Amino acid sequence: MTQEITTEPAAVRDWPNLELDGTDFDPVLAELMREGPVTRIRLPFGEGWAWLATRYEDVRAITNDPRFGRAEVTRRQVTRMAPHFKPRPGSLAFADQPDHNRLRKPIAGAFTVGAMKRLRPRAQEILDDLLADLLRAGPPADLVERILEPFPLAVVSEVMGVPADMREQVHAWTRQIISTSGGAEASEKAKNGMYGWITDTIRSRAESTDDSVYSLLGAAVGRGDISEAEAVGLAGPLQIGGEAVTHNCGQMLYLLLTRPELLRRTRERPESRGAVLDELLRWIPHRSSVGLARIALEDVEVSGVRITAGEPVYVSYLAANRDPEVFPDPDHLDVDRTSNPHLSFGNGAHYCTGAVLARTQTELMVDTLLDRLPGLRLAVPADQVEWRRRTMIRGPRTLPVTW
Repeated sequence: MTQEITTEPAAVRDWPNLELDGTDFDPVLAELMREGPVTRIRLPFGEGWAWLATRYEDVRAITNDPRFGRAEVTRRQVTRMAPHFKPRPGSLAFADQPDHNRLRKPIAGAFTVGAMKRLRPRAQEILDDLLADLLRAGPPADLVERILEPFPLAVVSEVMGVPADMREQVHAWTRQIISTSGGAEASEKAKNGMYGWITDTIRSRAESTDDSVYSLLGAAVGRGDISEAEAVGLAGPLQIGGEAVTHNCGQMLYLLLTRPELLRRTRERPESRGAVLDELLRWIPHRSSVGLARIALEDVEVSGVRITAGEPVYVSYLAANRDPEVFPDPDHLDVDRTSNPHLSFGNGAHYCTGAVLARTQTELMVDTLLDRLPGLRLAVPADQVEWRRRTMIRGPRTLPVTW
């Protein structure tokens, strides 16, 4: 049976940057999911409106379809969540094929399953040192400050190949860039400092043969595979990339520490922790609103709606992860799901480059904290945990605990 194509445009819904509490699901997104698989939205910044796809199969189809491109977004003022929009040359996030594969190829080896297995013992050493400092200082402590932020920063620097004598400075730049305080001027100053250092580092690694990301990029520039500007544009987001791990893991630990039965199950059955983490990854509302748009490069039909060439389209991985056609009773946190094909790391060509790294870090933090701190619990009532505001990545600003 042929699906009828809709020609009457849907009303445009404004989607403000909401101040959401805890792990609450965005009520605007919930409404948009109920209104239809494809709706129209207007975000706080940029211009015009965009289509939004929320159904699991539509999200997968769009993110695998070369008729929807990212490169065109860099030349348009598409409606968006972010107030500032300055994509750099070399950014994987805005590259279409064949450029995407060309840019990704030089660094792919640093993020494979094999590379992460080799990294794991060193990452555990870093975490053990942080935990030893935590135990020496004694309770109470802020897990975000003592573990969840410094651990991903340190591990990313290990993968990237940041010299030991520069790590404190690079971490300071990173914190300022992702901070919601300090204003645009402080963030811009930190970006200039970090990107200037990245440029110098890549230039100095042209002859390097080790497998750190900066050395791989230096060698690729030396061979002429990518330009220096592309290498710098590739490196920046990777260097900053620990932010999502910090705040995703913060949400996970908050849920574990506020759901006694879930915590007991996760402690007592370590063999099932992989399934627990997958369900937490599916369920947590890890971001505000939506990420980056695509542009329809020709007319395309999605769930009976004609999207015209040139129109912007967003997909919601959060909505796809709550599609009842794929995840029965999707709002229920169910660690016994027999199938969990969540899209928390994206889909298609733009699947997260650091997905295996992020998963490795999350497993290490959850395992180490649960196993080494058997009495771990919140040091304040759950409703007194402070949450990040006005930010793209959601999570607890602080996570006070005792043990």
